[in-house]
Amino acid sequence: MLMTITSRHRPATDLGFLLHKHPDKVQSFGQSFGTAHVFYPEAAEERCTAALLLETDPQALLRARGTVDSPDFALASYVNDRPYAAASLFAVAVGDVFRTALKGRCAARPELPGTPLPLELHLPAVPCRGGPEEAHALFEPLGWTVRAEPVPLDPALPDWGDSRYLDLTLTGELRLADALSHVYVLLPVMDGAKHYWVAADEVDKLLRAAEGWLPAHPLRNRITGRYLARRRTLVREATARLAAAEEAAGQEEADDPANEERAPARAGSGAAPAEGKADREPPLAAQRAAAVLDVLKAEGARRVLDLGCGTGTLVARMLGDAFFERVTGVDASALNVQRARRRLRVDQLPEPARRRLRLFPGSAVYRDERFAGHDAVVLMEVVEHVDEGRLGALERVVFGSAAPAAVVVTTPNAEYNVHYEGLPEGGMRHSDHRFEWTRAEFAGWAERVAGEYGYRVRYLPVGREDQRTGAPTQMGVFTK
Repeated sequence: MLMTITSRHRPATDLGFLLHKHPDKVQSFGQSFGTAHVFYPEAAEERCTAALLLETDPQALLRARGTVDSPDFALASYVNDRPYAAASLFAVAVGDVFRTALKGRCAARPELPGTPLPLELHLPAVPCRGGPEEAHALFEPLGWTVRAEPVPLDPALPDWGDSRYLDLTLTGELRLADALSHVYVLLPVMDGAKHYWVAADEVDKLLRAAEGWLPAHPLRNRITGRYLARRRTLVREATARLAAAEEAAGQEEADDPANEERAPARAGSGAAPAEGKADREPPLAAQRAAAVLDVLKAEGARRVLDLGCGTGTLVARMLGDAFFERVTGVDASALNVQRARRRLRVDQLPEPARRRLRLFPGSAVYRDERFAGHDAVVLMEVVEHVDEGRLGALERVVFGSAAPAAVVVTTPNAEYNVHYEGLPEGGMRHSDHRFEWTRAEFAGWAERVAGEYGYRVRYLPVGREDQRTGAPTQMGVFTK
């Protein structure tokens, strides 16, 4: 089997760092069933392609199988179905050859593993029981654009029809580790067969490899059943553990400081929370969403792109308000997009509401023609999750390429952090924040961006203000 991975990220040769395979070398890796080769058909700054080619050795397969005690079938050692479980063999090779890349590690470029890249994966002959429709159903919920064309049994004899193999191309903007995990898990699922005995440790292997996306996949039961060879005991265990993990993730999201559902434990003058239950303020997250909606309406923005929409909190509010004619939600995490779909119950929405809504994976630091044509772009608690070295790319995408009439940016006010008990001095509200700006730092960034791209900017506080430190959230409203 053959798989090529093509990147157009600049410089595209960063792919070599992520895969831990040098573009100038051809490398071979012995497997118990053959040999896997990694090489680069092309390696330039604008486009780089890595190829993984697996050559199976029937004699190696026989040696790996061990002794066969089959008095009724003397040729059992030589006639078996393992050479035909090509997808399973290939998945094992992917896991072995790209082990470090699958774990999302890159010491030479530590920022790369967490960055979604424009990728194209091509497998010219991959077995799939269920045809092209099955490939679409498995990969599209993960953020891929899928092209799956059946491979004919014999091109010279079209009447023979198609084989069960597909010429499969996956295109999308994802982290390389996620892309590899999709292939590693789903290739054996497409084939419906494995070349080895499925034991209890296979449950751990599945949940570890698909941790970030399987719980939200609409076909997770089918994936789990096929991956575990339909062994009922293992399937029940995996299903129970998936349900427990999803429940824990939901609780963690509800308790996440980034959502700021809890009031500060200590505050300066004017910031103490009301003690009376009737007078208690709404959570900061709710105040923030309400403030954004008020600004959008004041600007007359009826077509809105929520860039970094998460699980769809703001999208849900806009979709429920007839003022907004088109609502687009985009997030770098395909898992978050899937959760947003579930939250909004997209399949059950009335047709008029479904026509107003678009949800798809995407990144704020890569140009996308689908970002254009909106009256406003919202970056609600997004910029602080972007590496400062990548902010220039975000600015070009949002203010230069998409160029809406209005851009609404909210971000934590670092000065207010002194009011959060347990937060160390200089600490940040969330472990994924790359930075948190003071009011002066935010204004410095906003004024520079506004001047460079032809906007003017005004500032609004969100949440109860403290006389010394200001409000917990700061908002910048950019208008043409």
